[in-house]
Formats: sequence, C-alpha cells, structure tokens
Amino acid sequence: MPNLVMEPISETWRIVSGEFPLAIWETLYATVLATALAIVLGLPLGVLLVAGEEDGVLPLPKWLLQALGFLINILRSVPFIILMVLVIPLTRLLVGKAYGTMASVVPLVIAAFPFIARLVESSLREVDPNLIEMARSMGATPFQIITKVMLRESVPSLISNFTIAITTILGYTAMSGAVGGGGLGKLAITYGYNRYMNGVMAVAVILLVVLVQVFQMLGTKAAVKNDKRQR
Repeated sequence: MPNLVMEPISETWRIVSGEFPLAIWETLYATVLATALAIVLGLPLGVLLVAGEEDGVLPLPKWLLQALGFLINILRSVPFIILMVLVIPLTRLLVGKAYGTMASVVPLVIAAFPFIARLVESSLREVDPNLIEMARSMGATPFQIITKVMLRESVPSLISNFTIAITTILGYTAMSGAVGGGGLGKLAITYGYNRYMNGVMAVAVILLVVLVQVFQMLGTKAAVKNDKRQR
C-alpha cells in the first residue's frame, strides 16, 4: 500500500520540478506578448470607436464605423477554442507551425484585440465631455484631444481594463493547451486529463490562480497610483 501511494506522489513531484518551470515561463511569455500586441491593435481601434462618432473629435463615415463594430462583434462572438482551429492557416503562415507557445500567440492576439477595443471604448466614454469641449474651444487638434485629454484622463480606467484583459488572456493560454499550445495548459491537459494525474492538474490550477492574483494586484496598484482623484 505505501508504494501504491508514494509512487504517484513521486511521479507528480518529478513532473512539477522538471517541467513546470518552463511551463510557467511559456505561459508568462505568451500572456505578456499577446497582451502587448493586442493592446497595439485594440487601443487605436477603441479610440476610433469613440472619436469617430458623428459628434466625436474625429468623425468617420458611418459605414466605416459600423463595419468596425461589426468586425469586433464577430471576432468576440467566436469561442476561443474554435478560433484557434480557424486561424491555423494564418498561424502557419506567420509562425511556420500551428503548435507550440509562439504559435498560440497568434489566436490569442486575434481573440484579445477586439475585447481590448471594447474595453478602451468603455474607458474613453467615462471621460468628462466638458474637458473635451474645453480643449476644442482652445483650438486643440483632434490628435491633441485624443492623446492629451481622452487618453490621459482615462489612464486609471485603461490600466484596470488592461488588467482584466491580461487575466482573461492568461485563461486563454490554459485553453490553448488542448490544441497544441504550450505552458501550464499543456501540462494540465497532457498529465491531468489524459493520464488522470490529478496532482499535476491541481498544481497547474493553483499556479494559474496565483498568476491571476499577481497580475490583478499589480494592475490595481498601478491604477490607484495613476488615479488623480486619490490625491
């Protein structure tokens, strides 16, 4: 009986000590890189959704604004696990293969940037319209209004929303393990699900929870630090 109990524990420890450090790094790498690229795409798109309205600081043709909103809604409505399969040809084109940590970044970005665009839109709508009108009356250009008024005033909200985004993307990285992605999700699927090693699954889940807590704590502190209302 002792051998039957100790053998799974020793095997679990071998996997945790041998494979988890790399898996944690792969998860962090994919999460941070995908979030950064998604912000690069989603931030200007979210700005356009607000500034491009008929009464916005940079009006866009109505058909173009509707097309952008339609595209965002379509991408947001596709479940991530299905999206990963749909973009395999694009992933192969950009990365050269459809499996692994780097390959998982492509669908992560595609899934995340529409979400971030909506978060940015929500943050910008919280800006006091009087501040925008004041900047307009002082002769500020649309670019100046966007960068020095809208974005600057919404920094705390943007940081909070980007924190939500990075924790969401972290969850997506775990799902990517089901279709060839790397990181903690891969170990949880490979050992926890396929080989019924519940100890490995539990460690992977605990580590994901810890990473979420760390990202959330850092994001909350950054948001409070940049909130002028707290001073």
